[in-house]
Amino acid sequence: MHNIAGLRLVMAVSAEAGPPAPAHERSHTAFPLFMRTLLTSATLFAVLLIAACGSSGRVNYTTPQEAFGKGRALFEQRKYEEAVPYFQGVFSFGRTHQWAADAQLYLARTYAANKDYLLAANEYDRFTRIYRADPRIPLAHYEWALTYYQLSPNSELDQTNTRRAIEEFQLFIERYPADTLVTDAQERITELRSKLAKKQFETARLYERRDLYEAAAISYETVFDKYPDTQWAQQALVGAIRTYIAFADQSVVSRRPDRLNEAIKNYDRLTQIFGDSPYLKEAEGLYEQAQSRLDAIVTPAASDTTAISSGS
Repeated sequence: MHNIAGLRLVMAVSAEAGPPAPAHERSHTAFPLFMRTLLTSATLFAVLLIAACGSSGRVNYTTPQEAFGKGRALFEQRKYEEAVPYFQGVFSFGRTHQWAADAQLYLARTYAANKDYLLAANEYDRFTRIYRADPRIPLAHYEWALTYYQLSPNSELDQTNTRRAIEEFQLFIERYPADTLVTDAQERITELRSKLAKKQFETARLYERRDLYEAAAISYETVFDKYPDTQWAQQALVGAIRTYIAFADQSVVSRRPDRLNEAIKNYDRLTQIFGDSPYLKEAEGLYEQAQSRLDAIVTPAASDTTAISSGS
């Protein structure tokens, strides 16, 4: 069966060689005919050799059950690339027979095991859409979220896949709140949110190093506002206090009180929400700076007002 393609090639080459020359022409073309025959024979041998080699690596199955069984065996042997065409072959018999859902799920798992996470995500998505009544849908959705978790890069890189992983894990929790994997999904969400917080924190720190204090202060506050449950929230509040003070120093006198009050407000947040924070001592020193600067601005203004009132 596998040599049909090779046989067709042989027939094609033979046809190109043409029929034998007539008897009255053979004496004049003996040497060229010999050479042509030799070349044709060599070509036929090469074609047969290629066909034989090609057939040895072909995917063989006659039923969807056989295709799935061979794919599953290769999957268990961790021969993932070899397993893929067998699982795909199951679909040549349709997508509604008893082996189709199994093949679809294992195709997704095969790509995931081979670290082809985008391909795996597409196949998990297809499984959840086509086989909605399958009892393995919750597990497939969780494994689908895991593909984006695996694609989540280091914090300094783009975090699109991190956000997508969080979305899928949250959707999994909402849809299957009683599932045994919910706790694991929650832990992974916490881990991923911490990565997003770190990304935002590093952005704020970059602004601060470049003396862009307003942008830095806002970015530090964003860390706390969006990710108060992460390890970066407390450091971010300290960063906000520090950069609002620096921003006030850069500002005209009339705007300094507002910015110093923002620093003090973030100090109050830290002490009220994280009363045992290891960053309190640093924050207290910054608070004293903000308060003394504010007093220095407000006191002369009050004195001037008093003097004017007395003079009148």
